Formats: sequence, C-alpha cells, structure tokens
Amino acid sequence: MSMIGEYARLASAELDRVSHDPDWAQGFVDEAIEAELDSRPEVSDARCQDVDKAWHALDFLLRRIDFPVDIIHGEEEIPGAEDWGYGPPRFLSPKRVRVAAEALAATPHEALVEGVRPAELAEAEIYPTVVWELGESLDYVTSHYQALVPFFGAAADVGDAMLIRLD
Repeated sequence: MSMIGEYARLASAELDRVSHDPDWAQGFVDEAIEAELDSRPEVSDARCQDVDKAWHALDFLLRRIDFPVDIIHGEEEIPGAEDWGYGPPRFLSPKRVRVAAEALAATPHEALVEGVRPAELAEAEIYPTVVWELGESLDYVTSHYQALVPFFGAAADVGDAMLIRLD
C-alpha cells in the first residue's frame, strides 16, 4: 500500500459542516475525488488534487526553503476526526490558503529543487526512498508542485479552505 497526499477545497459552509461532522467530510471528499477521476477538470477548476507519493519530498523541499505554510500536513486539526488512512485529516483556513497561494506563486519550481540531488533525498529517507536511491529525476516532484500552484490560487481566489489528508 502506498501513501499519497490528497487535497480538497472546502467552501465556507463545507468547512463549517466538517468542523461539526467529520464523518460527513470523509464521504464528501471520497465522492469529490471519485467524481473528478471521471471528469478530469482543469487544475484551477478542480475541487480535489493529489500529489501522489511526492508528498514527502515536497515536505522536505518546502521546509528546506522555509515555506510559510504547512501545505503537506495542514495546520489545524478537524475536531473529532478519526484516522482516514495515515492519521486524521487536517486543514488550512482560507487565510492560510491565501498565504500559501501567494508563496507558491512567488516560488518557481526551480527554486524548490535548486542544489538538491536525489541522493540527498535518499539519505534523508524521503518516501519512497527506493526512487531516490535509483537516482530518479526530481521532475516527478516538481510536476506535482506546479499543479499545486493554480490549485491553491483558485482556492484562494474564492476564499476556500483546504482539507489535507495522507491516504
């Protein structure tokens, strides 16, 4: 079983409902992800986004550049939320989504990986380690990063919060 990072945009009313009914949230997110697998909307129109197994490398790289928002694990707990796979989901408030969107837009993907070699990720035991041990390109990670830029930008434009889970 692999661990992937998933995001779901939440409008204000949805965030309020998630706060009071975390069980509803899991079904809501699962349905939204399933619907978008079929419809494949543009990233800026999508309600959900995943970064596949790149989540850990993104976390490592973002921490390395002192990114101002924890977009990989979220910053706030959902009260009463159960474990959805690899821990309970967390979220970013609309204000923190805006800060993240601005920082993502101001940080080109080249800056994210500047001076980093796959061997460094392997040494740091970044999941999935075998990929980095084989010397695979960081393009896999930067492609997911580049998809997060318009995704967070669109969420910030309409004032959405962001639910984040590792599954």
